[in-house]
Amino acid sequence: MILSIVGYGDPVLRKVCEPISADYPQLNETIASMYETMYNAYGVGLAAPQVGLPIRLFVVDTAPFGEDDDLSTDEQKQLKNFKRTFINAKILTEEGELWGFNEGCLSIPEVREDVYRHERITIEYDDENFNRKTEVFDGLIARVIQHEYDHIEGILFTDLISTLKKQLIKKKLQNIMEGKTRPDYKMKFAAKKGR
Repeated sequence: MILSIVGYGDPVLRKVCEPISADYPQLNETIASMYETMYNAYGVGLAAPQVGLPIRLFVVDTAPFGEDDDLSTDEQKQLKNFKRTFINAKILTEEGELWGFNEGCLSIPEVREDVYRHERITIEYDDENFNRKTEVFDGLIARVIQHEYDHIEGILFTDLISTLKKQLIKKKLQNIMEGKTRPDYKMKFAAKKGR
């Protein structure tokens, strides 16, 4: 089921999310709906707070990045085949150089800015079957994970840009809060209910 994506300004996007257990109600349906919602909006990641749930859950599928001809064949293949569900995630380390990449967010439509993140992370998480894993990721996969992880910590990518850039996008953020922005996917705005 395609869910409404919560827009910038909604308090749920600022919550540090709660861990869940394997008996969380309708967990499989929630995960399936999150993937369907993400694909419908042409996203590569979606966190539970973005659909109004303050829980430590996010999904990632980097396949669209695998179409980039500037990447090596190995990188393309890796991105095309990376699809993962992260439950109760905790980033253990962030390493390597900080590198910039133009990021956007389904909860903040029509806003894109360069964000600097570490190139490699070690993350501990439960998969959809509650098998505990610890893995190392780098490059674009690490970046997408860091972006979604920030969501479950109540952090948005706009928090990571300069004060000047924040001033320049202030009106766009206000428009999102007031429901004046109209992306081509279902959204729930802070100042308005429904779409």
